[in-house]
Amino acid sequence: MYWLVLILSGVLEAVWATALGKSEGFTKLWPSIIFGVAIIISMGGLAFAMREIPIGTAYAIWVGIGAALTVTYAMIFGGEPVSWVKVLLIMGLIGCIVGLKLVDSPS
Repeated sequence: MYWLVLILSGVLEAVWATALGKSEGFTKLWPSIIFGVAIIISMGGLAFAMREIPIGTAYAIWVGIGAALTVTYAMIFGGEPVSWVKVLLIMGLIGCIVGLKLVDSPS
């Protein structure tokens, strides 16, 4: 349960980060609202997951999921240049996220 909440919170981190960029300094209403709702739910989920998952592991996974999804979204839809190096680095980041989950020991 805690891991599922952490993963969903990481996805929401990508949502709020993307919405923040699209809000253009909070001058656009809907991206600003999406940012506010997503960041509250994302942080709440992270806090919930940290009840059972160690803080270092939880935070690194939350940030890693958010970063990987944000960069991927930007490369697909946002006009960010795509390169094999970026794709390999994102894959490495995902590998590190999976590795942290695999080595996590129960508290």
